[in-house]
Amino acid sequence: MRMTIPNLLTITRLIAAPMVAVMFLYFTRPYADWFALILFVTAAVTDWFDGYLARAWKQETKLGTMLDPIADKAMVVIALMVIIGFSSWSPWLVLPATVILFREVFVSGLREFLGDTAGTLKVTVLAKWKTTLQMVAIAVLFSHGVFEHYLGMSAWGMDQTMVDAVFAGAEPDLQGLRWKHMAMEWAGSIGLTLLWIAAALTLITGVDYLMKAMPYLKDDDK
Repeated sequence: MRMTIPNLLTITRLIAAPMVAVMFLYFTRPYADWFALILFVTAAVTDWFDGYLARAWKQETKLGTMLDPIADKAMVVIALMVIIGFSSWSPWLVLPATVILFREVFVSGLREFLGDTAGTLKVTVLAKWKTTLQMVAIAVLFSHGVFEHYLGMSAWGMDQTMVDAVFAGAEPDLQGLRWKHMAMEWAGSIGLTLLWIAAALTLITGVDYLMKAMPYLKDDDK
């Protein structure tokens, strides 16, 4: 077992996955959102670098091949769990997240069952796009939490009438409520849209893997 720089990056990403959730245990919001966002984006960037460096330096190892998909799944699953846990549990968020989580468990079970023939389920280009979209969507959704809490902090002490007057332009927007609200709405809409697209790709790739595994799931004729 060789401990190369690409492997160290993969291990760092694996450790960073649960740390995203830990941020919300030790920091108040929006600081927890900021730290989780920075940690998640940094870890996601290493996902590209470790694979690129492993191929460029010819340092592809069995350890890296095994840990890389685990780190990706851990990042996505834990981040989605955190986002859902600190959101309003909107079905528009829960449904695509459920599709993504179900597919990851299902494909992992397929690979475990196939054992030595799990190479049949090699990662496809579409699956890589799926992972990229998932990570971008999650990063944008974390930024939604940042804007949401800065908006709440800026409106602290204002009654609803005052807030409505600021949004209507009847009162000066000294706290920047309008741009923070717009940023929050855009981040939420873009994040959800990307998550739904990622969920669709997740479903497609899951069905593709199932079709490839079907010949190995048939009982032998007696």
